[in-house]
Amino acid sequence: MKSDCTTSDSNPRRGARSSDPPARMVCPGRAHVLWVCAGGGPRSLMAGLPRLVLLLSGKRKSGKDFVAEELQHRLGPDVCAILQLSGPLKEQYAKEHGLDFQRLLDASDYKETYRHDMIRWGEEKRNTDPGFFCRIVVEGVTQPVWVVSDTRRLSDVEWFQDVYGAAVQLVRVVATEETRKRRNWVFIVGVDDTESECGLDQGVTFDWVITNDGDELSLDSQLEKLLHFIYSKL
Repeated sequence: MKSDCTTSDSNPRRGARSSDPPARMVCPGRAHVLWVCAGGGPRSLMAGLPRLVLLLSGKRKSGKDFVAEELQHRLGPDVCAILQLSGPLKEQYAKEHGLDFQRLLDASDYKETYRHDMIRWGEEKRNTDPGFFCRIVVEGVTQPVWVVSDTRRLSDVEWFQDVYGAAVQLVRVVATEETRKRRNWVFIVGVDDTESECGLDQGVTFDWVITNDGDELSLDSQLEKLLHFIYSKL
């Protein structure tokens, strides 16, 4: 599949401490999509180890959220939690810029208006502390299967691999440009050519590749194979 840009490979193995106060949020519009704000480094996260951590990645409008929701629907919310790294990012960004946090969570033009600056702001946070958003999103999650629906960077992948080891599976969701355009994707300079979209285009070997081009039977077959693997780990 043609990449929207090029990016350089890196191999950081990093993590640091966060001091955010605890707060549990459930994102509207997606049942049981949650993230939890709390402090603590990687060692404080080890009490409730998941059986599987599925790191979903893919281009905008490839259907990552849809795949995540399908997995949760078939497994059940008591078994599968959907985690969004962008949740704590958007909340912190909204606080600092006086914006409507709830509107930043949905797929609206409001979010798109601020996407470019949110990306810049998030990169600044990660450059200071690559594990900042990863630590926040996993605190308090008790389900045995975690689906991180918006994995975008090598530093995100490496943080989860460092902390959860062999439980981590990398899942790439792909769709053709034609399909993405039918879903209203338009190339945006400063968004589609940045690390947030291109950070996993190279330097990563995916355990699973899910093709999501609108063929329901094909998608169902692919998801069933992944679910069979998930059940074997429970």
